[in-house]
Amino acid sequence: MAKKTNVRKPGIAWMSKPAKEGLIQCLACSHYCKIPKGKTGICGVRYNNGKALELLVYGRAAAVNTDPIEKKPLHHFYPGSEIFSFGTMGCNFKCLFCQNWDISQFHKSHTVEEIRKSGSPLSPSEAVDYCLERGIPSIAFTYNEPGIFFEYAYETAVLAKKKGLHTVYVSNGFESEEALTEIAPYIDAMNIDLKGATDEYYIKICGGRVGPVKKNIERLWKQGMWIEVTTLIEPNHNDDDKGLTEIAEFLAGVSPDMPWHISRYFPCYQMTDPPTPFETLERAYKIGKRAGLKYVYVGNILSGKLENTTCPKCQALLIERHGYSVQNNLKGSHCPKCGETIPGRF
Repeated sequence: MAKKTNVRKPGIAWMSKPAKEGLIQCLACSHYCKIPKGKTGICGVRYNNGKALELLVYGRAAAVNTDPIEKKPLHHFYPGSEIFSFGTMGCNFKCLFCQNWDISQFHKSHTVEEIRKSGSPLSPSEAVDYCLERGIPSIAFTYNEPGIFFEYAYETAVLAKKKGLHTVYVSNGFESEEALTEIAPYIDAMNIDLKGATDEYYIKICGGRVGPVKKNIERLWKQGMWIEVTTLIEPNHNDDDKGLTEIAEFLAGVSPDMPWHISRYFPCYQMTDPPTPFETLERAYKIGKRAGLKYVYVGNILSGKLENTTCPKCQALLIERHGYSVQNNLKGSHCPKCGETIPGRF
């Protein structure tokens, strides 16, 4: 069996291994692309230069912001705190509704050299120093799929953990088992999109498969990583009771403590259906609760109490949210009224 490439220097995608006939197999995600010389994988940024697999976007941030943690969305991970967020060009999915399509699908209309020059320079040490200088407690790898810029995220996460920062992946959950095994010790939390219930949906709308995503959610939760899951509800595509019930029951089967974020869709990129009706979001919320999930949230809408965290035992209001404004009433990680332990990181 071919050995995994282990050349760990900036710009080399060492999450890979040689394959037959000059191909290099990428091990970053569950596509497991076998890439010919002069070509990239599906993501458009992992490039066979004839000698090694090159990460074209290493140290090149296409989007950089300091966000509220709730925007990831994470509701049980240091609520009310700030998080430094960055991403690159490219993606291993092709979601027809992508809000960040200008960066995620950049590779489809640009050359390798243009991808190399995309974004702005941001080294792992610069990202970490930015947080330390400003008292920002966490770093998020987000905006596009962080699994495709694995080595860049890995080196940033390792340094961030050494400096006492929290680290977050905002992901489609399609990483390979090899990549997750490598990076999991350096990631504190993930928000994972579980976009639909079936392979049919994933293949048609996203360009992936649901099986690896579900396996990764289950694997990471069992390993002790904090996981929250998001499903964007799109009218006429993934809003049927059967599919929503299947998602909710899967999550509850992993753990009823896992938060499920039901997010409202708005027309974007190649999808022009009207926005998700509130009645659909409310129906999905009830499905989640009926499946046994203790923490179900409705996002992308001013939904009032459906964004709040309440105690599953006594129904006390624990965390009140108005947009990204947060009032945290927890006593440590406990309900101040009945003492119930609330799962998460507080």
